[in-house]
Amino acid sequence: MRQKIDKVLEHILVALMAINTLDVLWGVFTRYVMGAQASWSEELARFLLIWIGILGAAWASGKNMHLSIDLFPSSLDPVRRRKLYKYIDVLIIIFAFFVMVIGGARLVYVTFILGQVSAALQLPLAWVYIVLPISGLLVIYYKADDLLNNNPQPTEVV
Repeated sequence: MRQKIDKVLEHILVALMAINTLDVLWGVFTRYVMGAQASWSEELARFLLIWIGILGAAWASGKNMHLSIDLFPSSLDPVRRRKLYKYIDVLIIIFAFFVMVIGGARLVYVTFILGQVSAALQLPLAWVYIVLPISGLLVIYYKADDLLNNNPQPTEVV
């Protein structure tokens, strides 16, 4: 199951990055060749970067590639290091649940109820912010899977 989610997420991220590249190229073309930039291209690029960054963080969490400082874990014996990584996974799950899922869902709800839309695209901002609870659920899934299946944690790079 995890591999299927990884593949779907990777395809989504590649597609978003490709769309973002084409959008930025279109914005540059319209600005310098046609004399006036398309009004929507900068806003679309901003929204795509939000999605790429937050979904990419969930993907990196699933691959255990997130940024970490390993000075303390590397000084521990393997048993204590494993316990520390489990503790860290639990803290990540708690953070993702309260901040990303609950907080993100509240943000989506408020922007939906208020009917907030973006200036150029007239896109409901709830669609932009929905990436927060989605990514939070992905992070929770990945970390719960790590805890339940004793998946390997980040390895030391020498």
